[in-house]
Amino acid sequence: MGLLRPCGARTDDVFLMTKQRAFFLTLILVALVGIFLTLYATPEGLGLSDDSIAYIAGARSILSGQGYREAWLATNGYVTHYPPVFSSTLAFIGLSGMDPLRAARFLNAFLFGANAFLLGLIGWRMAKLQIAGMVSALLFAANASLFRVHVTAMSEPLYIFFSLAAFLTFASYFGVKQLAVPSGGTHRAGELPNSKWLIATGILTSFAYLTRYAGLALLVTFLFALILLHDNWKQRLSRAGIFLAGFLPLTLAWSIRNKFIADAATNRTFVYHPLTQENINSSIYNLSEFLIPVETWRRALIKDINYFFVFASVIAFILFVWTACKGLKKFLWPSSETPEILSLTNGLYIFGYLASIISSMLFFDASTKFKLRILAPIYVALLILFVFFGHWLWQKRAMFWRGLVIIIFPVVFFLSACQTYNAARELHAGGGQGYASFKWYDSKAMDFLSKLPEGTRIYTNQAPAVYLYTNRPAYVLPDLVDPVTGLPRGNFEYGVNKLHEDVLSGSAALALFEYGAEAEEVRKVYDHLSEGLYLALQAQGDRIYTAP
Repeated sequence: MGLLRPCGARTDDVFLMTKQRAFFLTLILVALVGIFLTLYATPEGLGLSDDSIAYIAGARSILSGQGYREAWLATNGYVTHYPPVFSSTLAFIGLSGMDPLRAARFLNAFLFGANAFLLGLIGWRMAKLQIAGMVSALLFAANASLFRVHVTAMSEPLYIFFSLAAFLTFASYFGVKQLAVPSGGTHRAGELPNSKWLIATGILTSFAYLTRYAGLALLVTFLFALILLHDNWKQRLSRAGIFLAGFLPLTLAWSIRNKFIADAATNRTFVYHPLTQENINSSIYNLSEFLIPVETWRRALIKDINYFFVFASVIAFILFVWTACKGLKKFLWPSSETPEILSLTNGLYIFGYLASIISSMLFFDASTKFKLRILAPIYVALLILFVFFGHWLWQKRAMFWRGLVIIIFPVVFFLSACQTYNAARELHAGGGQGYASFKWYDSKAMDFLSKLPEGTRIYTNQAPAVYLYTNRPAYVLPDLVDPVTGLPRGNFEYGVNKLHEDVLSGSAALALFEYGAEAEEVRKVYDHLSEGLYLALQAQGDRIYTAP
């Protein structure tokens, strides 16, 4: 019998290793499908917006040796408004000779697969079940909202990658802290040599912050979790200090750089501007698309916005109560069992991120809107908690609850996968999104601007697009209101007179794209800007003015 035990043990080990390999191979397969789907949906490249071109131009500026500059603008100032990691990553890929515009497509395709893989690891670690990891990865890869985020050249996919990696290292810190206590040992949990996981979490959090300033919510989440989950204030403060030691060096370096070159740490100004009804409606629309994967059901539910608002509020209230109870129980009774780390920190993160975004909209940046990309990190956290809730129901062992889980998750996956498949087909056949569309490729106005004499200054309401298609930096138009602060600009008439003088001298041109599609007050500004100038081209809704 003594000889049989080792053989049985070896058989069990082989079985576990085979099972684990199959799990990782499954996650890799899901990741590869996600990469393929992203590449398939973007034959003309990723969708492009103003911010996309700012990141790409910044990467090109880094590659040219000029530093992180606003290469899409004629002023070519140093960039402070956009954090540097996304552009720096594109520049790093660009060292191979690939232009950052193309590099963004392959980077985001890789990130869609990598993020699905990381979510699989989080589901596995959170539920201690490999099937939970597979479900997490599949739900992420099948989600149409998150898929659309990854097919646009923006920083959110990279931000999500660093965030997920930070959640994993933070959970590893607590895993080591609990598992490393020897039986009958004398070491206190707070004194264990596991600081490397906290430092790694701090570094990843700093990368997330330097990818998107909203990463500040991730910093607050981990600091709050360290306070809630440790037994005494000595441990809480010392561990928070170790975490900050990983976070601060890179972020302070970026802030000091900005302070020296622009006299502002992040190019944000403290000014109050209330949320608009249009912005609130946008949040409801995007959230409903994520929560309700069937379009007919979604339209029926948001027909009366009040019903959907109540529905979303109930979910938020339940989540808030659950998170508060789990965290406060451990804080008030330190001897109680430590709650599951990944679910708790994601619950905290949802409310921290929302507070960060809303405070930015109210006090720092009036141009920030509840767009899909802004809400995407919340969607990822909700997916994680959805899997955790399903695991909680499964643990009840009652046939009813297990049957409910067996029904709900495949149905959600199937409906989401259908929506994502349709989105991929639509994008593949659509000819590009935003500035990557054929509308801009075939623009007669762009062709006209490209043929202007070298050195001609271009004033325009679409400076990023002009840079992209003419390879020339442009000047932004004088405006009555600053879109970031929401406050009136000074010297508007001086700017108009300077523009007129420049154009009439023959040294510049005024390009107004999609003329007539704006609000009436914007058209009045455009009419004022073009008054007395020669209309050299009018085509496809665009107008170009030069000297007579």
